[in-house]
Amino acid sequence: MIAFDRVGKRYPNGFDALSELSFALDAGEMAFVTGHSGAGKSTLLRLVALLERPTRGQVTVNGRNLGAVRRRGIARVRRGVGMVFQDHRLLLDRSVFDNVALPLVIAGVPREEMAKRVRAALDKVGLLEREKSAPSMLSAGEQQRVGIARAIVAKPPVLIADEPTGNLDPQLAAEIMGLFGEFQQVGTTVLVASHDLPLVKRMGKRVLVLDHGRLIDDFQPRNTGP
Repeated sequence: MIAFDRVGKRYPNGFDALSELSFALDAGEMAFVTGHSGAGKSTLLRLVALLERPTRGQVTVNGRNLGAVRRRGIARVRRGVGMVFQDHRLLLDRSVFDNVALPLVIAGVPREEMAKRVRAALDKVGLLEREKSAPSMLSAGEQQRVGIARAIVAKPPVLIADEPTGNLDPQLAAEIMGLFGEFQQVGTTVLVASHDLPLVKRMGKRVLVLDHGRLIDDFQPRNTGP
């Protein structure tokens, strides 16, 4: 479902964010990416979402070589990848409902179907009653849940998250990680970048460890199922 084959990423200033990175995640697998600040975690996720392109090597997502995707095909690839960010990236001038609906609006989903999907996604993250609220009226944890609902509303086969619990207290962080675990249980491939090592360890999932852009450990617990 996600495969990196000797991937490198060098930025124009000469900085190598990733070097000779190789790993593969099966469909329905959940894994964490950890490492020091600047280790390459965010770059890895940006390559999965085609927000960046590798300098060398091959990235495959949902069975497609992203290096062969032309500019006009990028939007279609991204529709297959749900993205969750630490800073939520919500539109403050729109309601919770409209924020979650945005990917469906872009995809041209009919209005009636859109409403069903949005409310199902909000129900999944426990915010159905807040659909008319403005994001500014929500707590940090609730805003992150809105971001997750927006990421899963189109039912993408792949879900990636970049430090999704970085601004949350331990209890809320555990709840958010629990949500990601629930998405894996229904077959979604989940890849989460996090520096919260105790929380990652408690999840009992596969852990990829980066150091200066290189994969230095790939820990797989005996039971890697949901």
